Amino acid sequence: MRNTLHYLSYHFVLSRPKTQVSRVAGFQLTVPPTVFHPGYFISSEAFAKFVGRLDLSGKTVVDVGTGSGIIALAAARAGAERVIATDINPNAGVAAAENAKANGLGEKVRGLCCNLLEAIEPKPVFDVIMSSPPKHAGEPKDLADAGWHAGAGNKNILNLFEQARQRLKPGGRVYLMISSDSDLDMYGKAIAKAGFKARLAFEHSIMFESFPLYELTQ
Repeated sequence: MRNTLHYLSYHFVLSRPKTQVSRVAGFQLTVPPTVFHPGYFISSEAFAKFVGRLDLSGKTVVDVGTGSGIIALAAARAGAERVIATDINPNAGVAAAENAKANGLGEKVRGLCCNLLEAIEPKPVFDVIMSSPPKHAGEPKDLADAGWHAGAGNKNILNLFEQARQRLKPGGRVYLMISSDSDLDMYGKAIAKAGFKARLAFEHSIMFESFPLYELTQ
């Protein structure tokens, strides 16, 4: 069933040839080819709605693996003073910045093409780090599929937690949304190794899958 779901998602959504416009979580989003589409993958909207209930007034936030920028925009709308939206996909970095501008949040949100947080200096910078990384292990077919597959053994995201620890201000928080289909043992070990404590802050469930969202603190 998972293989079938990925086949359909890849061929009809992830690798679609045309730019699409979608209204999700109160945002009008332009989603170009190869960029993860929040109109089809409901985890993005669930995460954005969770962020909308936070008080991020005056905070500096980074959204890692931003895709269309929906989580970054939600953080800006929730009061964040500055938001950086990072993604290894250059089309996503551009989309996030353009969507922020189109939704009146362009002065707060900046798109950045980089792998995880590598392009950001490893010193305490952020009050809040958010990420909804690729949920499944396996080598991506191409740039579009990198929003679904996190590499063999999830190698493409293993460094996220150590990088987050280095760049998080004292008292800061990390919000991480994964899937019930993710390698939960791997995540648990990586989170603990980086010195974080995790608590379940929210969970969104559908018929065959759930999306737990964890708050990590030092």
